Amino acid sequence: MRETPRPQGTADSTGPGLPRHLPGGAFARITGASGSGTPHRSDGRPPHTPRGARRTDPAGRPGTTPPVPRRPAFLFSTFPRFPRLSWFSWTCLMAVLFALTTWQVAVAGPLLRLDERVGENLIGHGPAGVAQVFSDLGGMPVALPVLACVLLYALWRGARGTVLIAALTMVAVPLVVVPMKVWIDRRGPLVPYTGYYPSGHTATAAVAYGASALLLMAYTPRRWMAPVAAALLTAATGAGLMLRGYHWPLDVLGSLWLSGLLLVPLWCARHWTGRRGADGVPAGDGPAAGSPDQPK
Repeated sequence: MRETPRPQGTADSTGPGLPRHLPGGAFARITGASGSGTPHRSDGRPPHTPRGARRTDPAGRPGTTPPVPRRPAFLFSTFPRFPRLSWFSWTCLMAVLFALTTWQVAVAGPLLRLDERVGENLIGHGPAGVAQVFSDLGGMPVALPVLACVLLYALWRGARGTVLIAALTMVAVPLVVVPMKVWIDRRGPLVPYTGYYPSGHTATAAVAYGASALLLMAYTPRRWMAPVAAALLTAATGAGLMLRGYHWPLDVLGSLWLSGLLLVPLWCARHWTGRRGADGVPAGDGPAAGSPDQPK
């Protein structure tokens, strides 16, 4: 028995009858029979599938994935990734730079004459008060208390070996810098006195803040913050010394290369204790202490 098709006017009314195939196939099922553009059902009822629970993006487009709490990868994928220097490569680099700088200052080479011209142009520029504050960051009354607080904190966390090496590194600064000052006997920018190479304030700042950063890297959630802070403090110290006329640029650079050499034993000790777990928290291998990812 063949059924007759239902009238068009009663197609939407309730009652028994065969479903009417809509033109367009799957597209009609997605957009809805009424063509209203609703991405779900045509009768306006709420969806029961996970697809309907997706959030919209800021432009209001449906079907986007929920935001994730991390930085987008495309911001960092465009920058090249430089290989990390080993302790041996770093030592060779610092030694070559320090030897080259010291040789030019000792023999009054072409680099020394360029250094004096640049230094004379830098003196007096910038706010004098700010430059003085920056130069004081490398003084013993400022840098040593910072390092002492970090040493006590690391000692409380159980890093006895690295704390001892950091303290010995700080003690080695005057033992190395003072003989170099006497041997090179370089004149200062604004005074007739000698003994300005290498810069003692720069070496103090670089070793104190650098050692503090190496110790704190094992206990901070974001390990890059401590080295960045140490680099900024050391750079501010060197800039203040040059702007105030306390040191020539090569005095500051020579101290940076020398400080890089002095920090190598602490760098190696931190890496070794981190791999062996002697300090309790692996340096750079796991989540930092106190971070949410650390197992209870």
